[in-house]
Amino acid sequence: MDTWKFYDITHRGHVVCNPTSEEKLARLVDLVQLPTAARVVDIACGKGEFLIRLVEAYGVRGVGVDLSPFFIADAERRLRARVPQAGITFTQMDGGDFRPDKPHSLTLASCIGASWVFGGHGRTLDALVGMTEPDGWVIVGEPYWLREPSDEHLLACGLTRDAFGSHAENVEAGELRGLDLVHTLVSSKDDWDRYEGLQWHAMAEYARANQDDPDLPELLERVAKEKSVYLRWGRDALGWAIYVFRCPPARRVWAMRQRRV
Repeated sequence: MDTWKFYDITHRGHVVCNPTSEEKLARLVDLVQLPTAARVVDIACGKGEFLIRLVEAYGVRGVGVDLSPFFIADAERRLRARVPQAGITFTQMDGGDFRPDKPHSLTLASCIGASWVFGGHGRTLDALVGMTEPDGWVIVGEPYWLREPSDEHLLACGLTRDAFGSHAENVEAGELRGLDLVHTLVSSKDDWDRYEGLQWHAMAEYARANQDDPDLPELLERVAKEKSVYLRWGRDALGWAIYVFRCPPARRVWAMRQRRV
């Protein structure tokens, strides 16, 4: 079964393809206060909602990249419907292969909920810092352990203990790279329940309308397993936050480099 078919089906009811709310996304857009025509990138952009809102608020220019052809097509439709003249391009590609025209040239670089693209939270921060100009914004979304996960939980979801850190460790990873944490947008259980529940609902609706799909047994089995893992362990063991970091201004970057000489 095509992985991207699975995510297309299960995320048909989602505007934001991660466990945060549209209200929190609106707060994030308001927080960054970008200059007009700022250059931005959103890695693993999903349906493009964050970038489209940045265009609507600030007239930004830039790129959204995602591996899913379904999400890219959806993002392009949304862009045409809402801001058809925007200087934004959505591209189907591996976000790990994206490079801006010049290092440290973007006002904002984000990867919200897909640190696997770069091989983990720390490497994601390294990649985004390399794209972002002094005083620019580095924004990541990342899970974190609310409590020590059980061996049963880890086995059931195919994770290891070091797949995620704590909330504090996610912040410290940015600070170790010279970033200033200016805000966190922490998801509630209700945010998580809506994110997961919309997937169950979408799958149930799809199954009723597509009983002849040869992939249906596998689709249903996967959703049932993920539902069980979430309800039994994940809801109480796993948190989620969007971490809003800012790069140091040019003067501080220069001073930091001088100290290293």
